[in-house]
Amino acid sequence: MLVAIVGRPNVGKSTLFNRLTGSRQAIVEDTPGVTRDRVYGEAEWKGHTIPLVDTGGYVPRSDDPYERAIREQAEIALEDADVILFVVDVTTGITEMDKEIATVLRPTETPVMVVANKADNEEREWDASEFYQLGLGEVYPVSSTNKRGVDDMMAALVEELPGTEDEADEDRVQVSLVGKPNAGKSSLVNATLGFDRAIVTERPGTTRDTVQSVVQYEGRDLMLVDTAGMQKRSKADGVEFYATVRSERAIRAGDVCVLVLDATEELHKQDLNVLSEVNEHKKGMVVAVNKWDLVPKDDGTMDQYTKYLRQYLGTLDHVPIVYVSAVTKQRVYELLDKALEVAEEREKRVQTSALNDVVQAALDEKHPPTTSSGAFVNITYATQVRTAPPVFVFFANHPEGIRTDYKRYLEGKLRDALGFEGVPLTLVFKEK
Repeated sequence: MLVAIVGRPNVGKSTLFNRLTGSRQAIVEDTPGVTRDRVYGEAEWKGHTIPLVDTGGYVPRSDDPYERAIREQAEIALEDADVILFVVDVTTGITEMDKEIATVLRPTETPVMVVANKADNEEREWDASEFYQLGLGEVYPVSSTNKRGVDDMMAALVEELPGTEDEADEDRVQVSLVGKPNAGKSSLVNATLGFDRAIVTERPGTTRDTVQSVVQYEGRDLMLVDTAGMQKRSKADGVEFYATVRSERAIRAGDVCVLVLDATEELHKQDLNVLSEVNEHKKGMVVAVNKWDLVPKDDGTMDQYTKYLRQYLGTLDHVPIVYVSAVTKQRVYELLDKALEVAEEREKRVQTSALNDVVQAALDEKHPPTTSSGAFVNITYATQVRTAPPVFVFFANHPEGIRTDYKRYLEGKLRDALGFEGVPLTLVFKEK
């Protein structure tokens, strides 16, 4: 699911994005073209979590390289969107550029909502009716700065969003392969689909160049989500944006995300950023080091490479690493097995008594530090309140006094005793 915010420059797209997400991610300045690249975020509205992408100002048919790059990125977002918010400016009325954009949007089957921004008062709300002339259906006058009309727009947006998947898909484990172009994601999927014991049903993905394949493996249905085609854009800006859009959607779709690395290249910051994004979304994680057949080896090569990776993974040292080759199919079975194991760990529920035995042992070994005012911190009780992803609530007399390092200590003890390999854990501390 994805909602794209598009429109010509300087109509207030970034201000609307910041209003909906409650953040300051998008740079807001009264200068056309400030938002060059896409910005992702999530809007929370009455129990709904809605992924949003803010794009640069859309300038149709411009020969300016800068505006052409913005247009290309906006078009990619439009390809992926389930709903499009076309933002216009009440204070300027319909412009020629608005008309050109409307001409582009009119043939699409994707629902388009015209958002008439800067409708700060009743008179400007009346002026918004002019935009019905664009021929795109309902117009929603809003003010991104003072939130006027935003709730009405959000209610309509929720109605336009695609429904949930059918019950037959609920038990299906979705495994998304993510990472940089040319790491071998598509080759790994093809190697998996080539196994004789895999029953394969190909079906087109919801976005262009995304391939979703249903595989029956070890009695479980797996949906393999391959973000194919990320390298097909010719311009550097387009490639980076295209890859990010695909990765973001694949991460959101997955129960487990497999970060595919190229064993013949050094680890890049982009790889770590992708893994960090997976962790933030609380998805299961596996690292697949592909092209392992091309690496000169001795008895210690794998251990040395693992040590090299672990030093960069930092606090994500619980993520399993599998060394594979899509060409020789080396350990591809193991990769699927590990993805299923992580998915099961993500759904695991720990009995309260067993959990508190682990917590008490951790407290006996290392008591929480005192608060800044010198008060003793006592953790009295813990319980798991959620699975997929796992959430644990700890009750204490001074929860504000439990520092980050002690939280990591407790998380480490939970992992040592209970597992949760490759699974982000959420520890919440409340006053008892």
